[in-house]
Amino acid sequence: MKKSSASKKTAASTETAANTGKAASAGAGSGGKAAAKKTSAAKKTPAATKAATGQRSAAGQRSAAGQRSAAGQRSAAGQKPAKKAAAKKAAAKKTAAKKAAPLKRQAPAKKPAVAPKKATVAVKGVAPAKTVTPASPRGESRTALVRRARRINRELAEVYPYAHPELDFENPFQLVVATVLSAQTTDLRVNQTTPALFAKYPTPEDLAAAVPEEVEEILRPTGFFRAKTRSVIGLSKALVEDFGGEVPGRLEDLVKLPGVGRKTAFVVLGNAYGRPGITVDTHFQRLVRRWRWTEETDPDKIEAAVGALFPKSDWTDLSHHVIWHGRRICHARKPACGACPIAPLCPAYGEGETDPEKAKKLLKYEKGGFPGQRLKPPQAYLDAGGKPAPPLGAG
Repeated sequence: MKKSSASKKTAASTETAANTGKAASAGAGSGGKAAAKKTSAAKKTPAATKAATGQRSAAGQRSAAGQRSAAGQRSAAGQKPAKKAAAKKAAAKKTAAKKAAPLKRQAPAKKPAVAPKKATVAVKGVAPAKTVTPASPRGESRTALVRRARRINRELAEVYPYAHPELDFENPFQLVVATVLSAQTTDLRVNQTTPALFAKYPTPEDLAAAVPEEVEEILRPTGFFRAKTRSVIGLSKALVEDFGGEVPGRLEDLVKLPGVGRKTAFVVLGNAYGRPGITVDTHFQRLVRRWRWTEETDPDKIEAAVGALFPKSDWTDLSHHVIWHGRRICHARKPACGACPIAPLCPAYGEGETDPEKAKKLLKYEKGGFPGQRLKPPQAYLDAGGKPAPPLGAG
């Protein structure tokens, strides 16, 4: 029995020791785990420290940037009032300077002249203009330009139904010579000079054999008489030598004669041979530009541009209408706008005198009650109230 209890005690003590060992082992294991956790925590601490430091640095940078931005905005906001104040001061100084300076009187703005719908003054021999709406050439279509140009020609045909070449002549030879002599002088002066010339030299053969000094003395009143003497004697010789003493009826032949250009050639072709041509003289050039039929300044280009607006059959009469209007009403320096029968169609209305009574005093030749340029004008001109020009030396 005693042995049995002893053995039981021994077994109990053995279990106790075993349990103690387990506990110690468990404790040791727990302590090891704790130590391991501390070690890993210790390892993690530098990385976490770095991350935290980076975050703080970024936050600091953002904070600094925000502060600078805010400071910049405050600075800009502060500068704007300063700039505005400076601008106000400068404006105040300018205003004061303007007030101090003497004011110049400004001319009142001119009101654009408006063409009357109907003639407001009765002009002798001038038909009143028909009621039309003044046309603006700005943005004018090609069709509208053609219609306006032809309308102007029709109106002028009613005003000058007796229009004709204002040089006295009886045959093509006299016409070509008179046209050459008309350069740099008036048709009136030529008409007063040619009777003596043709009385002494009636044919190309006679003038070709003339003594230059004698011809010069006759042509002296026309101006540039020496140059003109060379031209008329030269063309007379050319007619005798190249064309049998006859004036040719072709443009290409006429322009080969001394002193004869396209203008002179078309005068001869249109009025001596009935072949259409446009005579681009100084009056024609001025008026077609005023009417804005063309912007060209070269005579040949003007001829082509205007010729394209009209049928060829109208060219000769068109030339007469335009030239007559330029000599009587639409002058170079003082156009009589207030007495113009085509004022409603003219884009240049207002360049001249618009008062009807004052404009009437600017009219010339038969429109103003004065003699014309021809000593022997056509009967139609005389029937319309025209007066022949006086001979040379008569007044």
